[in-house]
Amino acid sequence: MGLKILLPFLSVLCLAAAASDQRCGKRKLAAPPGASRIIGGRDATEGAWPWQASIQFLGTHFCGGTIVGSKWVVSAAHCYHRYIWHSSFLTVLVGVTSLSKPGPHFQRRGVKRVIVHEKYDFNTSNNDVALLVLKVPIVFTNYVQPCCFPTSMNHQLSLNLSNCFITGWGSINYKGGAADMLQEAELEVIETDRCNQKHWYNGLITEQMLCAGTLSGGVDTCQGDSGSPLQCYSENDNRYYLIGVTSFGENCGHPNRPGVYSKTSMYGRWFTEKQLKDRASPHVLSSRLILVLIFAAFTLF
Repeated sequence: MGLKILLPFLSVLCLAAAASDQRCGKRKLAAPPGASRIIGGRDATEGAWPWQASIQFLGTHFCGGTIVGSKWVVSAAHCYHRYIWHSSFLTVLVGVTSLSKPGPHFQRRGVKRVIVHEKYDFNTSNNDVALLVLKVPIVFTNYVQPCCFPTSMNHQLSLNLSNCFITGWGSINYKGGAADMLQEAELEVIETDRCNQKHWYNGLITEQMLCAGTLSGGVDTCQGDSGSPLQCYSENDNRYYLIGVTSFGENCGHPNRPGVYSKTSMYGRWFTEKQLKDRASPHVLSSRLILVLIFAAFTLF
């Protein structure tokens, strides 16, 4: 009973610590947004998005992800629900801009486990989030950094967010081939009420989702971008926050059909509880093993 009471308290503490992590959300090799001004995007410069990850199945990119800790990557649940028992074939590539020429700053990590949200609904895309637990921690450098994430909707509202960007290696046109160079594009978050209008998504957008794009279309995520970040800049603390995980859309870049993203502010506690559980598991196992050994020792005497 005590643990059940303590867990929410620990979750809040861990979320606060994550949000105040001085490393997260900093682009050490790129200027703040506004210094210069995916479909409708452009090639990203090396090191511009140090938390962007390429999730690869048998060495081939198929979804994106976002580094949020040395052993944790956030992605989309729909990328993994069919591959949940094949995590040994998954690898995470970070510190790269070109997939064909990773360069000297890349790091590759095996995936220990994929945690798909328990309430993920394949039919509605609700709760389309997943956590990848890495076998070996990532080493943070100028080219590899974690992104911050909002602990709650109230926290997100307090951040004074602006200049939102999508990034990824997905197709640069509908049903086209994947990009080799990381793409970036600036867009705007679109109100849910507008996105749910009849000639838009007609009520499909839930409170766990958000829409982002442009009213006229032309800038959007596409195939292969699933799981990649929608990140916005906080002028209050000069860092980027992961506010969305690329989930779905109708075609790519069409008017009134912006990209739809899982709203990370709804999952702050879920992220932390999974992290706490994963960290506690080895200790619980060790304690049980010790008790078994003690009992066995007593039975021998």
